[in-house]
Amino acid sequence: MASFKSIRGRVWPLLAALSVFWCFVSSAEAQQQASGFAVERFYQSAPGGGWFVMDDLDISGRLGGAISATSGYERNPLVITGPDGKQKLAVVSQEAFLDIGGSVTHDRFRAYLNIPMPLLVTGTSGKLGPYQYTAPNLTLGSSPDTVSDGRIGVDARLFGQPGDLLRLGAGAQLIFPSGNRSDYVSDARYGGMLRFLAAGDAGAFRYAGQLGVHLRPLNDAPVPGSPNGNEFLYGISGGRTFAGPSGWAVIAGPEIFGETAFHSFFSGETGTEALMTGRLEQTGTEHNLRIKLGVGHALQQNFGAAQWRIVYGVELFGHK
Repeated sequence: MASFKSIRGRVWPLLAALSVFWCFVSSAEAQQQASGFAVERFYQSAPGGGWFVMDDLDISGRLGGAISATSGYERNPLVITGPDGKQKLAVVSQEAFLDIGGSVTHDRFRAYLNIPMPLLVTGTSGKLGPYQYTAPNLTLGSSPDTVSDGRIGVDARLFGQPGDLLRLGAGAQLIFPSGNRSDYVSDARYGGMLRFLAAGDAGAFRYAGQLGVHLRPLNDAPVPGSPNGNEFLYGISGGRTFAGPSGWAVIAGPEIFGETAFHSFFSGETGTEALMTGRLEQTGTEHNLRIKLGVGHALQQNFGAAQWRIVYGVELFGHK
């Protein structure tokens, strides 16, 4: 029979190995890796929609359409706050993008496609509470062919005519996944949007608004700063028209837009942005041109509502 000392000599190394393994498993459980997702919340209107986010519902004529190119830069679109409420980590501190879109219109209907391409997505990695955040490092040089979640949509003007005091419409979008979650440019799953639209003209004053639902299957709760399922969308814009020579006009005014998760309605999962916009456009011919510029910041910061952003775009549009 083995002696007590012999048994003890065999048991202690085994216990030591089990202790090391347990500490390793506990550490792995305590430090969880946060996954990425589509940070961008700048959900643009369809090509030819007039405003950056709102839609003027100025759809008319026989066969027509628009092509657009929009680009921009935003600062701190994803800042995570630690459990102590003081420590902050800018997981995504810079983001720049290019969005190419095209639409086809007929009568009061529009179909369109938007292809967004990230040009720069960078940030700072770190640990907050039990979660480890790995920042993206996507640049045009390292990933020149990256495409983020694209959108196919249809809109319809249901009430009113172009130029009327009140126009009502509705729209739907299919969001199809592209890109990597780790780059914070994609949810890696299909989604959609349903929007109720309103717009109108009152002399030199123009306005537009929207209410909608973002059908977002991704729910990463309770990871701080992550998506929490379906969201309610809202927004409003208004501006004044300043007429110029040869059919040119300037429209200047603010856009306010945002979203909130349904499960925590208008609480900590809400992001709201204000954007001061101006656009120079020439209309009244078969081939029209619109140049847009917007500068804004977050009124209520959540992921995607950037600390500040600048956007600019060009649209060619018209109809027969």
